[in-house]
Amino acid sequence: MRITSLEPARCLPVPDAGIGALRTERGNLPLESVDVAADISGLIAGVEVTQGFRNPFDVTLEATYVFPLPGRAAVTGFRMEADDRVIEGVLKERGQARADYDQALREGRRAAIAEEDRPDVFTIRVGNILPGERVSARLTMSQPLPYEDGAATFRFPLVVAPRYIPGTPIDGRPAGDGAAPDTDAVPDASRISPPVLLPGFPDPVRLSLSARVDAAGLELREMASSLHVVEEEGHTVRLRPGERLDRDFILRMSFDASTSLQLDGGGTFALTVVPPPLQATRAPRDVVLLLDRSGSMGGWKMVCARRAAARIVDTLTPQDRFAVLTFDSVVEQAFEGLVEASDRNRYRAVEHLAGVDARGGTELLEPLLKAVALLSPASERDRVVVLVTDGQVGNEDQILEQAGGALSAMRVHTVGIDRAVNAGFLGRLAGLGAGRCELVESEDRLDAAMEQIHRRIGAPLVTGLSIKGLDVEPDTVTHLGSIFPGVPLRVFGRHREGSSLTVHGMEAEGPWEQQVPGVTVDNPAIRAVWARTHLRELEDRYAMGEHDLESRIVRTSLDNGVLCRFTAYVAIDTRQVAEGGPEHRVIQPVEPPSGWEMPRSAAPMGAFGHTMMAAGPAPTGAAAVRMRHPQGFAPGTEQGLLAGGDAGAAGLPPAPGAPARPGSPRGGARSRRSAPRRADPVASVRTQLVAELGRLTALPGPDLLYLADLGSRLAALAAYLGGNEELAALARELEAAERPGADAQALHDRAVAVLTALVGGSAAPGPSSGPRASGEPRGGRGSFWKRT
Repeated sequence: MRITSLEPARCLPVPDAGIGALRTERGNLPLESVDVAADISGLIAGVEVTQGFRNPFDVTLEATYVFPLPGRAAVTGFRMEADDRVIEGVLKERGQARADYDQALREGRRAAIAEEDRPDVFTIRVGNILPGERVSARLTMSQPLPYEDGAATFRFPLVVAPRYIPGTPIDGRPAGDGAAPDTDAVPDASRISPPVLLPGFPDPVRLSLSARVDAAGLELREMASSLHVVEEEGHTVRLRPGERLDRDFILRMSFDASTSLQLDGGGTFALTVVPPPLQATRAPRDVVLLLDRSGSMGGWKMVCARRAAARIVDTLTPQDRFAVLTFDSVVEQAFEGLVEASDRNRYRAVEHLAGVDARGGTELLEPLLKAVALLSPASERDRVVVLVTDGQVGNEDQILEQAGGALSAMRVHTVGIDRAVNAGFLGRLAGLGAGRCELVESEDRLDAAMEQIHRRIGAPLVTGLSIKGLDVEPDTVTHLGSIFPGVPLRVFGRHREGSSLTVHGMEAEGPWEQQVPGVTVDNPAIRAVWARTHLRELEDRYAMGEHDLESRIVRTSLDNGVLCRFTAYVAIDTRQVAEGGPEHRVIQPVEPPSGWEMPRSAAPMGAFGHTMMAAGPAPTGAAAVRMRHPQGFAPGTEQGLLAGGDAGAAGLPPAPGAPARPGSPRGGARSRRSAPRRADPVASVRTQLVAELGRLTALPGPDLLYLADLGSRLAALAAYLGGNEELAALARELEAAERPGADAQALHDRAVAVLTALVGGSAAPGPSSGPRASGEPRGGRGSFWKRT
């Protein structure tokens, strides 16, 4: 073989190209444009997202695009447009939708499918795009807007940031075409890890975003966008042309909310309750602070995280106890166990936090389990977990399955720091513990966010909430939670009759209630938002072990026309346009998230996990370029993709076959693989059951509201155990305590008897006495995201 030098004039660099970024003569592939149009009315936003694809090849193409949507958005419509034809999507069970899509491609017809892989990560595939043809895919959705301290926030994510993928690679066909292999901890890692373009890649996807704001009768005082330059025309905000898909769009609107009950006329209600004034002093707390110091937290994110953690420590009082844990691939503690929040201990904690730097991978499960262990002993104190992280992990289901049940018995608050934060997962964690999720996208935003977090760490104003007055359909009301200072309560549900309701609860001074008259409104988004919230709760219960919920989730999704992880929208053209399936397939590379930098050294081809670190705006160091696609690129279609990342330096799992580092996810005794099933059916929650029994027997007398609340907590623990039959049965009985005719004394005695038997070890093992091992088949079938 002879190597011939090229003349410099024949290989001139592309202007404005990033390192390793290549261009084809026919343009970048395959996504051409993303258009977002939001219509905001009060505290609900209706959004249409249109994605434009183009095929510059001489062969038919299938394009795959992995993209984010707001974690609480209800996707209610899907449409494909091509060659002046409009094909409406149909919502089907996910396996059936995939089969129909694949068959259509084999028959030479155009088709598109939209699937949910995480609450905030979706995949669209568009197949049999003809040479030179343009095809658009349009999603319609509704989403509730979080509101606190006089401001509502419309957050629309625009990029799926790389997520840390723990576990050992598994054999078999990949679930998707992404850059990370599937593992036993994240069986669908290849579906949520699109390849990443190098910074500065030329001709980015054309982005347009507009938001029209209607305060719905409230006085709109101010609008502000924190990460993008916008142009305002009246109450419409538009992005400045030329913005890239590399960070979340965030619009904050200041106006005063009010207590209200909206009825949509079709049996769905939306309740908003503004909190009462803060009067009572806070109860003593046990607080465990978890700080993520993994590689993706580098740069401004680490600075913000340290400041946020220090601010949280400063809010503690001498009557509180606390612990500080920092984690990446290993967990470190500032001191052993819980200590009093004295001036000296708070100073030691802040000093420890000041020396924390970003490194390693995001092993989130172990620190959460350590927090549970620290807070497990019976205590009359409020038990609080505060997690400061970007949430960029791929094993969300594994974390919920192994830690979700225990966390649901505590107050969990999450602080997400990133410009492309994993908001869906952090919201799910906070929801389990009836806490709140605060998102911080810049240093400028930190102070305002921490003012809100300080109140959330404290005890809620009103607990033990229940509603009466409406004839509510059983098991349709979303989580009532508690009422915190400055944060209105939002509840959705289904009802048969009634036009008003009363909210009951307990505050420090005694019983609390508020009557709310209903108003009928013509707003179909109310039902969609209810369905999405209800489905999210069912999916979280599924992830924690209640696998018999699958058919109910599918039925609820199809009945209400709202997409979920078990269903998919599929649009199929009736006309044949090709001889068979697409001749070329490509997955759309995504932008590197703003504020992340390139790894400082190249990685071996087998490395996976986080491929970038968060830092200042200017990337430094060299990077490797990988040309990767399962089907290979057609001639002349090269694209510069990000590989890179020193697996050892970043604390990532080694490549398959490489020796494991001490403390790595594959490092012998420190393996993160799922624990074996426990012989004792309640061993992992015994301490919590003892605490519940102690509180129950200490009550001055039977209390129906307390018994109903206890039932909800026991139901979460039963789900955590994988469906312990006796505990689940007791939970169902107690959750019915507020129904007419309930016998308080009989329910109280029944609860005492069952809990006494369980903690004494005499309860018979249930049908499933422990969490399902990660990757284990559910219901005798393969994982639902791999069904065909």
